[in-house]
This record gives sequence, C-alpha cells and structure tokens, in this order.
Amino acid sequence: MTAVLVVDDEPQIVRALRINLTARGYEVLTASDGQEALRVAAQAKPDVIVLDLGLPDMDGATVIEGLRGWTTVPIIVLSARTDSGDKVAALDAGADDYVTKPFGMDELLARLRAAVRRASVAVPNGEDPVVTTDSFTVDLSAKKVLRDGAEVHLTPTEWGLLEILVRNRGKLVAQKQLLQEVWGPNYATETHYLRVYFAQLRRKLERQPSRPKHLVTEPGMGYRFEP
Repeated sequence: MTAVLVVDDEPQIVRALRINLTARGYEVLTASDGQEALRVAAQAKPDVIVLDLGLPDMDGATVIEGLRGWTTVPIIVLSARTDSGDKVAALDAGADDYVTKPFGMDELLARLRAAVRRASVAVPNGEDPVVTTDSFTVDLSAKKVLRDGAEVHLTPTEWGLLEILVRNRGKLVAQKQLLQEVWGPNYATETHYLRVYFAQLRRKLERQPSRPKHLVTEPGMGYRFEP
C-alpha cells in the first residue's frame, strides 16, 4: 500500500485528503507542523509527501531542505501562495511539484499518482543514459540527440538546458536553477534567455513546436521534461 504523508495545519484540508486518499487505497499519515513532519517522515518513510508551505513552526521550504538531506521521496507542495518567488524557492529547495490552493482534487490525485510512478521507476546510482521519446532520443553519455535516425546539432547552451531537464525527467526544474547552471549566477533573472532557447529546442526536437509534448513550460515557474 502506498503511504502518503499529508503535512498541513488546516484540519478541513487534512480531512478531505484523508477521505479521498483512503477511498483510493492509500495509507494516510498526517502532521500539522514542520517538526512533526520531519519526525513522521523519518519514522514511517512514506512513499510521497504532500506539504503545505505555511506551517505554524517553520516555513515549508525549510522542511523540504531537511527532508532532502536524507531522502529523495517525492514532495508535492500544496500551498495558497501563488507568488512565483515562493514557488521557485520551494522547487529550489527540492520539491518535485507545486499545486496552488484552492485545488481540484482530481488534479492533485493525478499529480500524486505521477510522482509515485516516477519514483517507482527511478534507478538510483545508475540512471539509464539513453532516454527515448516518440519524437527523439537523448544519449546522455554520448551527449547526442537523434531524431528520425539522424543526429540533431545542438549548441552547447541548448544541450546544457536539455541535459538538465532530461536528468530530472518528470520533475519541474525552476527557471533560476536553469539560468544559474547554464549561464551562471549573474543571470538568475534573465528569463527571456530561456524563452528564446526553449523555442529553438522545440523547433529542433518537437513534432509540433507550438504544442510541445516533451519540453513543457510551467508558466512563471520553470520547465519539465516528459519522456
């Protein structure tokens, strides 16, 4: 049985999640503050964590950092904060996804299933270097991309962006992280760079660049690679 740790200090949200998750066969654990969340996570080792940022004793981003010190468990942030800065901070701290309140239960459940599915197929300490989509193939070890059997020429910058996303497949990668890793710390706010380069990557790799399937934009937050 998949165990879900719900961390929220709003009883009505905890109750709604408990009812819906239990009805779908999940085991539900709960915590109402950050310290309790860290303790329960260490003791019970849940399969996925749904975490509110506005906790009474500490900020949710601090909880994420504490968890990431020892576990790669998927973390889905569930928060009323809609400011992109809060979203980016949570993702930079190590969250895998971000859902804003009020939320649709069906959407949250879908994201939770996706997070659990990705975690179940992850291969720690030995990722497969070749990732294949229905449009192109990425060979991380050879630093090559093939489309329809032919190698696609990518600039070093285009490759750098693609490599980061592919190595974090299925996860949301924050704009700030991409900018800092590819261009450097002085470019953390130059988001227009990302728009330009991702447009180029989509033209080279996507079947329908205007409706990308694999190089997905999360507006105001970052980008996601979906195999």
